[in-house]
Amino acid sequence: MNKQGMVHTMKEQAIWGVGGYVLDSCDRKALGVLVSTRGERKLRVQMGSTLEQIGCDDPVLDIDDKAGVGGGVEDAYGEDRATEDQPFTPWTVSVASGYTLLRDPHHNKGLAFTEKERDAHYLRGLLPPICLSQEVQEKRMMHNLRQYKVPLQRYMAMMDLQERNERLFYKLLIDNVEELLPVVYTPTVGEACQKYGSIFRRPQGLYISLKEKGKILEVLKNWPEKSVQVIVVTDGERILGLGDLGCQGMGIPVGKLSLYTALGGVRPSLCLPITIDVGTNNEQLLKDEFYIGLRQRRARGQEYAELLDEFMSAVKQNYGEKILIQFEDFANHNAFELLERYRTTHLVFNDDIQGTASVVLAGLIAALKVVGGTLADHTFLFLGAGEAGTGIAELIALKISKETKAPLEETRKKIWLVDSKGLIVNSRKESLQHFKKPWAHEHEPVKELADAVKAIKPTVLIGTSGVGKTFTKDVVEAMAFLNEVSVAHSLSLSTYLCICLHTYLCVNN
Repeated sequence: MNKQGMVHTMKEQAIWGVGGYVLDSCDRKALGVLVSTRGERKLRVQMGSTLEQIGCDDPVLDIDDKAGVGGGVEDAYGEDRATEDQPFTPWTVSVASGYTLLRDPHHNKGLAFTEKERDAHYLRGLLPPICLSQEVQEKRMMHNLRQYKVPLQRYMAMMDLQERNERLFYKLLIDNVEELLPVVYTPTVGEACQKYGSIFRRPQGLYISLKEKGKILEVLKNWPEKSVQVIVVTDGERILGLGDLGCQGMGIPVGKLSLYTALGGVRPSLCLPITIDVGTNNEQLLKDEFYIGLRQRRARGQEYAELLDEFMSAVKQNYGEKILIQFEDFANHNAFELLERYRTTHLVFNDDIQGTASVVLAGLIAALKVVGGTLADHTFLFLGAGEAGTGIAELIALKISKETKAPLEETRKKIWLVDSKGLIVNSRKESLQHFKKPWAHEHEPVKELADAVKAIKPTVLIGTSGVGKTFTKDVVEAMAFLNEVSVAHSLSLSTYLCICLHTYLCVNN
């Protein structure tokens, strides 16, 4: 097959759509000149001579890769075919060589480029002469990270690595997940979001603000990756119990999607973090000269709803019906409403309401091996009645209902919630938010958590509050005194707002 046939047999969606690289009409005729439109760069890479070196009958990118990388995702674009056996690697059709290649985090390998690759990609002189494997680079990076005593410094170092060598970043995270997970996500990401304006270096993800109203579809098209499958979106109003951090909440979608890749095997190119900026009510941020978001009070009501409607419609229009949208860290009054509004029209879920609940339920089922019995045999008391608390409580009730065939209304009576005003009881029902009302049971009002423990006598205590130091020694000892074996589980996300230091298995000796 000649060069002309070779190029024409390639599907444009599969080849020229990679990373936002496109072929214009003139270049199609030239057959061998590629135009890169990533960001502001306008690069023309002459591939004719390289194509002549191939001398094979099959398209370079027409490779049947069923194995894939991480999670079984097929290597549709030949991204993982970088070998010494080929004159040039398949992805160089889409990525400019030389200096530009070293500045592309998706394909830069740093000192891991081999001698042959340095010749093939015009890297001679642009790198020190030594060739270091990815394993050696990983060892060096871990050594450097461990020198930092401040978690935020480690976070910044990891983000810098992600921005220059994506493959090494995920190699590092996957191989050292227990050590680095608290660095790239909770609890360190909370502090990072609080100081995001001060540590901001390079934008990650998409920022959609009220300024983009009416143009959101155009904004989505500015993202270079065209085959996005997962979006994590936040409006920054309730970041990890830290409150309204506005536009600086972007650290959460970025961190969450790094876990999609490192732990779930989803390709980074398929993930898109988004922050919707409708302002902030955080006075400290509004006065901060380094704040990166809109300097206005948070939009509410119809203005907010219209922006979200346009966003959801544009996402489906641009990425199709199967795009997964994860709502992250929305305030209670919006979180439940958005989930209810779009759950029948879009593929959506709320991590705080549903994701946390599934993880906690799995933990409780595992704990039954120690505490004994079934879920229906236990009494549950929650500190915190927001998205996480009510979401976990509902899933537990659903699980008990499924196991016992009892009505959901009955299984809910095994579960009690405490909010900032005390135990949620029937006498408070009129003043409760709608998502708390199913948990209002008949009981005398109780103000303090320790008193609620003594009154309800729970066998499982779960903390989902943003108020720190509330699982005191007295509370844990009360649990141990009331039960031969019980579970006290705190879900603190922020370093500063820890309910307690550990998850306890309380045993009365």
